[in-house]
Amino acid sequence: MIRRKIYQWHRTLSLIIAIPVILWALSGFLHPIMTTIRPEVAKQTYNAPAIDSSQLKVSLSDALRINNYPEINSFRIIQIKGNHFYQIKLPGEAVLQYISTIDGKLLQNGDDLYARYLARYFLLGDSEFKNSKKFASSLDSKEESEHDCCVIATNDVMSSDNGLMIKKVVFQKEFDTEYKSINRLLPVYKVDFEREDNIRIYVETAHDRLGLAFDNTRSVFDKLFQIFHNMSWLNSLGNTRLVVEISIMSLAFITTIMGIFIFFTSKSKIVSDKPITRMRRNHRYISIFASLFTLLFTFSGAFHAFQKFKPDTRNDFFLEYKFSASELDINWAKLQQAIQNDFLIVNISAIRINDQTYLQVYQRNAVDSSGSKKSGGIGLDIQNAIYLNADDYSILRNGEEVYARYLASVFKDNSNAKPIEVKQITKFAGEYGFVNKRLPVWKIAYDSNYNERFYVETSSNKLSVRIDDREVFEGLSFSFLHKHHFMDFAGKSWRDFSTMFWAAMQVAMIVVGLILWKKAIKAKKSPSRNS
Repeated sequence: MIRRKIYQWHRTLSLIIAIPVILWALSGFLHPIMTTIRPEVAKQTYNAPAIDSSQLKVSLSDALRINNYPEINSFRIIQIKGNHFYQIKLPGEAVLQYISTIDGKLLQNGDDLYARYLARYFLLGDSEFKNSKKFASSLDSKEESEHDCCVIATNDVMSSDNGLMIKKVVFQKEFDTEYKSINRLLPVYKVDFEREDNIRIYVETAHDRLGLAFDNTRSVFDKLFQIFHNMSWLNSLGNTRLVVEISIMSLAFITTIMGIFIFFTSKSKIVSDKPITRMRRNHRYISIFASLFTLLFTFSGAFHAFQKFKPDTRNDFFLEYKFSASELDINWAKLQQAIQNDFLIVNISAIRINDQTYLQVYQRNAVDSSGSKKSGGIGLDIQNAIYLNADDYSILRNGEEVYARYLASVFKDNSNAKPIEVKQITKFAGEYGFVNKRLPVWKIAYDSNYNERFYVETSSNKLSVRIDDREVFEGLSFSFLHKHHFMDFAGKSWRDFSTMFWAAMQVAMIVVGLILWKKAIKAKKSPSRNS
């Protein structure tokens, strides 16, 4: 009697969840394809050329005074084909400003221009640097009065002499249906190119980063995935969408348990050559194997959806400083004396630890494997920043670690608690997966609040993610059980094959089950059956 009731409930629930599970499985099957067939870009990261100190003819403090900027949040030095500019963030403004290091002039629409420049670099690669030396040399060959860095940079970016036209550039401070929160970086510029595939490159100008590359093909895959896998058509319901998802996955999990119970408690019928009998037998054995992965998919999916009830607040954790022009009167000669001679400076910014200002100097090794120095520093890996006291240019020992500890303590409500682990993370692995987007970061772990860990990015003064023991299980569950990262040892191709194969098995199991159900209904209604 109990088994009969379970069988009846199993059949009813199977019909309820059949379509949603098929849609989830089909879109899950497409996901590895979507992540493989990406828009082709030449570069994933930007390697900034070394700073040419001879181009810093106007000091930062003087540049700020010339443009009536008494106070700023941050600065860097960026280059547009050999033309050096101070990149400035002003208090209360999201759009960055650019001041020529040659004459102190403000580059009009500088952030827009730099976004175009970066987008072309990511899309085309080092071809963007072909004319760098030409522009740099032109500055030396002409009298200062005969050239204007802002005009040169603007004409160079807007000329599109490489034949790749830009249709539109849009500044984004919020995520949307295309550039979703999973991409993490904000604000960004969406650079839309005039090309058959309508490729869009999202760039973060504040740190020279590629946020996302999107084209027509990826757009189709993404929309299908959002509609069928994430049920985006229910977004207007808010968290109710999560309730619907969790409910369906819970029913699928329970139905699978019932099916396994029926399999092991029912007796096999005598083998028959009838097609319908063979189909039932095949469905029975296909289902018992596929059901194991149904349990994995539904459990991890429901667990993942449940965690989304808790808002993601990581973007609320960052430090933003204020510096006066006088504080940033940088002595470049002292700065260069303080660092190693075989290193090239590729960037510089300022931070504070407690009330002390430090210059955050990023370098590259200027010597390649043959022992010769690199003139531009392009293509070499960025080393950790060194931290110089802004007052006396003394080096802060283990500056990166010290600053990472400081950031974590602030994000932990200015706690004086001592961390039990401090470690630099240079690749995505384990609990710090690719979904977090930021690298390199520092892991600062404590023995309080369920062993909370803060992953902080010193280059942006931001929290990448906070994780504790309660949350790590969900992350690992989704990674291993839903996305099949247990196959990482065999490589991405085999992991994708595993995901796609078992997703396809879900479809096969349900489709065969629906065919058998339809045949059973038809048989009951047939005259010969009723007579």
